[in-house]
Formats: sequence, C-alpha cells, structure tokens
Amino acid sequence: MLIRVVIFSSKLKNCLLKITYRQTRLLQKSNRLCSQFFRKNEMSWPILILIFEIVSFLKSATVAQLYQDVSSHSKTIFPRHYVKEVRPPTRFGKPVEVKFSMNVVDINSINVEDMDFRMDMFLKQEWVDSRLEIPEELFDNEDEYVTLPTELLDDLWQPDLYFLNSKVVEIATLTHKFSSVSLYKNKTVHYSARMHAIVACQMEFLYYPMDIQTCPVNVESFTYNNQKMTLKWASAGVSVSPELKLLQYHIGQPLELQEQNVFTNEKGGNFSRLVVYFRFERQIGHHLIQTFAPSTLVVMLSWSSFWLGLDAVPGRVTLLVTCMLTLVTMFTGLRTDIPPVAYVKALDLWMAICMLFVFAALAEFIIVRVLQENYQLTKKQRNSNSRVETAMTPWYINRNDQKVRECKGEGFVRLSWTNKNGEEKILWCEIDRFSRSIFPAFFILFMSIYWPLLVLR
Repeated sequence: MLIRVVIFSSKLKNCLLKITYRQTRLLQKSNRLCSQFFRKNEMSWPILILIFEIVSFLKSATVAQLYQDVSSHSKTIFPRHYVKEVRPPTRFGKPVEVKFSMNVVDINSINVEDMDFRMDMFLKQEWVDSRLEIPEELFDNEDEYVTLPTELLDDLWQPDLYFLNSKVVEIATLTHKFSSVSLYKNKTVHYSARMHAIVACQMEFLYYPMDIQTCPVNVESFTYNNQKMTLKWASAGVSVSPELKLLQYHIGQPLELQEQNVFTNEKGGNFSRLVVYFRFERQIGHHLIQTFAPSTLVVMLSWSSFWLGLDAVPGRVTLLVTCMLTLVTMFTGLRTDIPPVAYVKALDLWMAICMLFVFAALAEFIIVRVLQENYQLTKKQRNSNSRVETAMTPWYINRNDQKVRECKGEGFVRLSWTNKNGEEKILWCEIDRFSRSIFPAFFILFMSIYWPLLVLR
C-alpha cells in the first residue's frame, strides 16, 4: 500500500512541475489521475485531505503567478512614452469617442424636501487607446480580453466624466472598490464600476398626489470639450432592473436618451453631454384610502344634517362642527408629506372644496334657523293683530297691516306662501328640502370636472 502511495506521489509531482500559468489543463489531468487512483485503491481520509490541500494550494499559486505575470507586463502594456494625463491620439485629430452605458439596480430615498433621489447602478465606459501594447501571451486561446489588476488602473488614462446634477457620487466598497478594467486585443479599454449617486431633481407638485416627476441625469466631461472628446450611448444604453419596485412611485424604462452639445459659461466651451430622463409616477392608492375616501365620507356625513329638524339644534351643530374640524385636522396632517410651495396643489383644491361644502351646510343651517325664528315671530304677530282688527280705525288698520308686512318680510323675502292646492309652504322647510339634492348634485359636478382634469391631463 505504501509503495503505491509513493508511486502516485511521484507521478503527481512530475505532473505539477510542468504546470505554468498557460497550462491549466494539466491541473484537470492531475485531478482525473487522483480520482482514478482513489477509485482503485482504498485510502484513509487524512491522506486524501492532505493531497487535496496540496492540489488547491498549487492552483492558487498558479492564479497568483498569472496576475504576477500581468503585472510584470505592465511596462510592456504601458510603453515608456505613455503619459496617463494625455488623452489617446486619434486619426486626423478627431475627438476621442467614449461609449457610456448604465444599468440601474436600485432607486431609493426619493426625498421631496431636498428634491433628490439616491441611485445604485453599474457604469460601463469604453474607449480605444492606441498607445497600449498588449502582448499576445496575456490572452488565453479563446479569450478576447484580459482583466487588469486594480493596481494598474491608476496608470491608465481615463475619461474624466461626472454627473452634472449630482450631489454625492461614490464607488461601492466592501473590502475593496468594486471596479475593474479589461483590455481587448483591438486596444479597446472597458471600464466598469458599481456606484452610488444622489442626484438632484427639480420637482413640481402642481398635480400632487398624482404628480409625475421627470428627472434628468446629465453626464459630461469636466476637462475635454467636444473637439477633444465626444460621448456616445453604447448599444446597451440605460436599463432598469425589472425587480426594482418603489413604495410610492412607479418607474418605467427611461423616457429618452439624448446626446447633446451644450455651451457652458463656467468652462467656456462646447461640451458633449449625455442625458437620460427618468419618469417617477406617484401611485395614488395610498391617498385614495387615506385622504380622498375619508374626506368624501365626511362631506356626505354633513348632508345628513338636512334631514334633522330645527328642533335638534345641538345635534345638528355638533355634527357640522365635527365634520369641519375633522377635515381641518386631516388637511394639517397632509402638509407634512410635501414641502411648502408657493402655488396651489391639486390636493389643496380638493380639501378646500370639501371644507367649503361642510361650511356651506353650516351656513345653510344658520340661515334656515334665522328664517324659522322670523316665521314664528310673524305668525305670532299675525294672530295677535287678527283679534283686535275689528276694533281699529281704518287709519290704524292700514298702519298695522304695514307693520305686519314688515314683520313677515314681504318687502325683502316671503317667509311663507300658499300653492295652488291651498297648502302652505314655509321657506326654511323648502330650503332644507332642496339642499338634500342640490348639495350632492354640486359635489358630483365638482368631481366630474376634478378627476378628468387630474387624470387625463
């Protein structure tokens, strides 16, 4: 048994001595040799674990040797005349073309008070640097590119792109920065990174809570104008993760990708700029449950006062005042959700109209209460005058009739009248009866105008 182990170890040693960083297939051959040997021979687990650790160590040493070889070729990749501060030369003096793409992974912290939002994304940039000299031995047989170690990133020329309307931009880190650079055989440089950015957005709340915020993200070079560098959207463009979901907003694919040449006074020249527009549409489900439905019920509750008689004065007043205070409290709580603005929002108009309807119901009660008291006073005055009417002189009767008419209010408004059927109609009763249908009709008319203008704008 020991002789077989010694023979196997010698074979394994001969195989591993031939390993180079381009001959990784021999590692697979050694693995197959190990598996065949273990199937033919029974061996204790300690020896098996020992041999497995040796093979794993040699594999890691081979990978480390590969990166060491790439680092050793850095002088070859970057020739002696290479200057990282100078942009790559192009044919006929054309500007360097940089292709840009972005994959948005997450959007959160949409802050309406500071008018910004946080965005997590993968950025990709591509450009051609003809000064690079890439040895063929760096590439495997089937690979078209090689990934450089992060240490060589500082020695490479990079476009100085930045987000024009960003507040904070940083590369994501855990144990190291999440960025990489790959070199292709045609001297194309591919840079990718995972980044966090807080982007400013000028928001409008005129149609709140059914507002749609369109937020642009501008990418521009800080140093090179459009005569030295042009920015182009890559074929991937801008994509949004299909798993992205927001609590209060619905986000779709970007509205539009634009490539612009913009003159900037700060830098004194025309610069190439990439613009992508994100569309945030607020979901109204929360406000339908928390605002519109309760306020509508409160307004409808105030209409029940029209069915209460004027004898229930405390109950009618309490009902209307409670409805008014409920709407005021609800409206005050909604102000904390959005910043104070100098214009009237759609929600402000809704709450104002709801309070106006409740206030109108309260004003209607005051009016009919005054009319009822005048009617009762006129009725008493009429009964007292009828008992002494026969004993009065004609001059006094005419004078008394004038006072009765003044008490009845016939000079301003008629408090009561008789219809064709001989039935007496009282003004305050008719006002209550008509209010039962007029108030709902006007509220339905308001909603038929409000919602189409808000939804179909």
